[in-house]
Amino acid sequence: MIDVSHLWKSFGKKVAVQDASFKAEPGRIFGLLGPNGAGKTTTIRMINDILTPDRGEVRIKNVIAGPQTQKWIGYMPEERGLYKKMKVGEQLLYFAKLKGLSTSEGKKVILQWLERFEASDWIKQEVGELSKGMSQKIQFIATILHDPDIAIFDEPFSGLDPINSELLKTVILELKAQGKTILFSTHRMEQVEQMCDDIALFNEGQVVLTGNLSEIKSSFGENTVLLEYEGDGSFIDAIEHVRINNRSNRFAEIRILEGQAASAILKKAIEQVEVKKFEQVEPSLTEIFISTVNSTKGMGSAT
Repeated sequence: MIDVSHLWKSFGKKVAVQDASFKAEPGRIFGLLGPNGAGKTTTIRMINDILTPDRGEVRIKNVIAGPQTQKWIGYMPEERGLYKKMKVGEQLLYFAKLKGLSTSEGKKVILQWLERFEASDWIKQEVGELSKGMSQKIQFIATILHDPDIAIFDEPFSGLDPINSELLKTVILELKAQGKTILFSTHRMEQVEQMCDDIALFNEGQVVLTGNLSEIKSSFGENTVLLEYEGDGSFIDAIEHVRINNRSNRFAEIRILEGQAASAILKKAIEQVEVKKFEQVEPSLTEIFISTVNSTKGMGSAT
């Protein structure tokens, strides 16, 4: 378990994290969400004992974060930490030994993971010769090769094409199935919706929303309409008390605000276009993200 309790962290006059609390459980995937500068990476660094909180504490398996808890964590930072002049095999073996593996154990595990990622041919290449996507896969392997109980990924899908993103997603889900605690920070809402069991939404240094993702979505109610149609969709612009989230020439995702009814939107649509689909659903995570961030602007002092 990762237990974050009332964390505060300032850099000079800037308050980066304010009274943040949440728990990440074994066998579950926990997503940290929020705009740039919201406090996510600072919080991750405190969990990893890279930064020390000004107030509050982080407990890993009920032990206060420190050198001992670092051994239980695999951490993939947003700022990748590979040495460009080292060969891939040497680089991974170096990280394996830092995490306590013997040379023979490290070599065995490295070969297994390189094969899994279809990267066996890269073992004698210098890291600096790899593409961004290839380097990303090597960094991912370096994070998990010592079989940590906790895996923390900061923007793990950045720079990856859809095929390699799917590969990383598959491995992360396997780690979850093994009972690992997974925590990752990302801006890719579709990945969060597909993978996360629980989330914490940061804004201006504060956790403004946290809990089980399904329960959070249910709590917002079925206040979103998905409309697919054929014809002139300009009538949508005249609908009052709504917010248009996504829109193309044949589709609109419409957030219903107070004072509007889904039936009234359907009536207008039928009068103007050929309706192919009209569905009232729970809001997307993107909509929850936007709504919550907009409603909490100015609550904190971080930027």
